[in-house]
Amino acid sequence: MTAQINDFVIKIATVNGTGSASANSLLMKSIFRSGIPVMGKNYSPSNIQGLPTWYEIRVTRDGHVARSGRVDIMVAMNAETYARDVREVAPGGYLVYDSTWPRPALLKREDITVVGVPLARLCNENFDGVRTRILMKNICYAGVLAALLDLDVERIRELLAQTYAKKPQLVDSNMKAIQLGYDYARQNFSCPLPLHVEKMDETSGYIMIDGNTAAALGCVYAGATVAAWYPITPSTSLMDAFKSFCDRVRVDSETGRRNFAFIQAEDELAAIGMVIGAAWNGTRAFTATSGPGISLMNEFLGLAYYAEVPAVIFDVQRVGPSTGMPTRTQQCDIMECAYASHGDTRHVCLYPANPEECFYMAAQAFDLTERLQTPVMVLSDIDIGMNDWMCRDLKWDDTYRPDRGKMLDKEEILKLEKFYRYLDKDGDGIGYRTLPGVHPKAAYFTRGSGHTQYGTYTEDSAEYQIVLDRLMKKWDTAKKLVPRAVIDATAGSNIGLVSIGSCDGAIHEAMSVLQAEGVAVDYMRVRAFPFSEDVERFLSAHELLFVIEQNRDAQFKSLLTLETKVEKSKLRSLLSYDGLPISSQFIVDGVLAEVRPTPKVQPLGAAHG
Repeated sequence: MTAQINDFVIKIATVNGTGSASANSLLMKSIFRSGIPVMGKNYSPSNIQGLPTWYEIRVTRDGHVARSGRVDIMVAMNAETYARDVREVAPGGYLVYDSTWPRPALLKREDITVVGVPLARLCNENFDGVRTRILMKNICYAGVLAALLDLDVERIRELLAQTYAKKPQLVDSNMKAIQLGYDYARQNFSCPLPLHVEKMDETSGYIMIDGNTAAALGCVYAGATVAAWYPITPSTSLMDAFKSFCDRVRVDSETGRRNFAFIQAEDELAAIGMVIGAAWNGTRAFTATSGPGISLMNEFLGLAYYAEVPAVIFDVQRVGPSTGMPTRTQQCDIMECAYASHGDTRHVCLYPANPEECFYMAAQAFDLTERLQTPVMVLSDIDIGMNDWMCRDLKWDDTYRPDRGKMLDKEEILKLEKFYRYLDKDGDGIGYRTLPGVHPKAAYFTRGSGHTQYGTYTEDSAEYQIVLDRLMKKWDTAKKLVPRAVIDATAGSNIGLVSIGSCDGAIHEAMSVLQAEGVAVDYMRVRAFPFSEDVERFLSAHELLFVIEQNRDAQFKSLLTLETKVEKSKLRSLLSYDGLPISSQFIVDGVLAEVRPTPKVQPLGAAHG
């Protein structure tokens, strides 16, 4: 096999709850600190312990951030999934397994190399206690891979020292396990493999971070001080991170008083109610949830839309419907979020593509929600939210000041002849608001029932319609304020790819492959709803449009057909909805199947004409 340097995929099959996450993170970070671009994806079960889990590490000198769709090295540590794991290895690849218990069935594939290491025996001979031996076996395979891939063992030691800085005794035991695996591999196999790493300098100016942590940090920088939530996978870590950051930076150093409120509600409905109430009082407030939580929040979201109260909601999407698969990824809340609640409602939605955008869009969401006086939803997903991504260093403009929108202070109120909460003075559909207790002259009754532009109750048809039409005018204003689409039309092609969110990395890689195949395509990544004029222009400029998304029912395509003038006949759906992050190969295959259809083979004896 020819050398394959800094361009291969490792997949590690283990059992949930056996400590494999630490080993996998250690491997990925050691590669990253060697200056090599790397990507990690975790496919874990939703129970606490005992079910199969996989972790995929893609070493990618070209900086790709999506699944490639192939596996070059499989570390098979779970007997229950051996058969499946062996099948996944690409021809010419490698399978590493615990040979303490020989498994002749693994040797049946003659097109792969099987590397047997007696991991359990090594750990049983060197560690005491059943639990310790199980944990150390998973650290031991990291040592094996370090030898096979030519990873720097000293760098791994440094990472261990940082990880267990408060528990130095764990550094020695973990390093002992790594050394056991490393030494065995060096003594018994030809190291390194043709698939291995060599130092690069391509990670300078980058960090490893997950989307939930980045979003939480963005909320802190945006000035959020109230967070209410109900625990739900996969958004819980966003709230945990927010509290952790606030405990460090939002506590008065002299008095110890916390300058933030962090509330675990009894359910999602209560959580969004608290957020709306806090925002009505003038704070920057938010919640984080997933699809089932959005379903419960619908009624309150309608109230905030109609009563025009700010609120920020982070929806870290997971597989549905119902409970679905809570630890697998999809983009299946697109329609639910766009039109959440009964009646005529439309909600501003932001679609980050990676953790970096989660950070920046958090601040944008708070500015938009106050400027537009309406809920704003940020739709991430498990892939973005809970996996570590290689992102550019996050930067912040210290001159930033929150955009509070049309909020009147006491001095401005006193200059008014009379205050009308829902009157459109500026022609942009947005009224002026006041905060409770500022001055009685600007008091008004906040209601979800029918009201006039002057803030009074009504069941008059004409008065009701004036308010609803003004909300539509505000929607048109939102089109000018939300983030514009990212468009790459350098190919000048009549074929366009259209997508949102975490499909972005796979699409960029697919575009390179398609170009090598002689198929040039343009690309538009939509970053927000409502859709701005640039979205309309891109759709009208292309004859064939592939809409790429991660759900079964083509929700994003449906939204495009409802909210733009695009001809449905031009649209083709590429739908990935198996719960795994979309791969570049899936997109390549889908495009080529349409633009280069396989010719039908005629039966023997068929007439030719």
